[in-house]
Formats: sequence, C-alpha cells, structure tokens
Amino acid sequence: MSLTASGAAPQGAPGNHFQLFGLPQGFAVDREALDRAYRALQAAVHPDRHVSGSDAAQRLAMQQATRVNEAYATLRRPLQRAAYLLALAGIDPEVDTNTRMPLDFLMTQMQLREQLEQAGKDVLQLEALAAQLQQDLAQAYQEIAAQFAQQALPQAVDTLRRLMFLEKFADDIEHAQGEALG
Repeated sequence: MSLTASGAAPQGAPGNHFQLFGLPQGFAVDREALDRAYRALQAAVHPDRHVSGSDAAQRLAMQQATRVNEAYATLRRPLQRAAYLLALAGIDPEVDTNTRMPLDFLMTQMQLREQLEQAGKDVLQLEALAAQLQQDLAQAYQEIAAQFAQQALPQAVDTLRRLMFLEKFADDIEHAQGEALG
C-alpha cells in the first residue's frame, strides 16, 4: 500500500484531492458527499465520453479519470487520507525508513503476534483477537482525528505509524481466519 501523495493535478483540476471533490480539508470526511462528488466527476471525465475527441482530448480525459480515481482511493481510506494530509502539510511520516516506536507499543505488538500464533486455526480465538483489534483501531482513529482537528501533527505522525502496524495486524488476522475456515 502506497502512502505517498499523488502527482500534480491535471489541467483545469483543483490542486488537491479535497478541492477536487469540493470537500473541506480535514481528516473527517463526509463519505456520502465524497461518493456523490466522485460519481459526478467520474461521469464527467470518463474516457468513454471522449472517444470522438482528438488524441490529446482522449489523453487528457484518461489523465483526469486517473486523477479522480486516485484521489477517491486516497480520501475514502482513513490511513491513506491521514498520510495525504500530512503530505499536504509538508510532513514526511517516514513510514518506509523510520521504524522507531514506543517500547510499550512494540511490546503489545509482540504479545498480539504471540496470541495470533497460539490461536492457530481456532476460530473463536481469532474472532476474539479481531474484536479486540477493531476496538484498538477505532480508538486510534479517534485519536488521529482529534490530533488533526487540533493541528497536533507530530502526534498524528506517531498515531499514523501505529495505525499502520494495527492495520497490518488486522490483515494478518483476516488471513488466519480465512485459513481456519477454508
């Protein structure tokens, strides 16, 4: 999963993803408004609407459709939206190079990994782990929302990095559940 901001806006399009969809810039996003704006933009720029145009017009339509899709994918997912907001603020969370985390969080991660390993294919244990993790994720997303609202961006960077660990662990649990059931 890439957490980098998308490239430059196509000709005539607003500069950032929030502007593109006519949404206020912030972590909290009205999903219904985002979905409506996405459908409207997609209908307007879809390459099929420009098949009779010049090669340049078709390329532009393809670029715009790609931009709309990338922007939508970024804003609809909280983890990517948080990384994008940090990028807009000029902050690199160094997610690929900085693995420094608080010791208590790393210890918790180790304990969770051990619990996952011990659960093996026990569906009930995996469900319990998944339920606890969903609570942890919800709390972390509330924290990062508050941090963005308060412009506490250094703290948002730390929470983003923690969320990445939690989301990865959620994927691992889901994989283990699939193996246990299949």
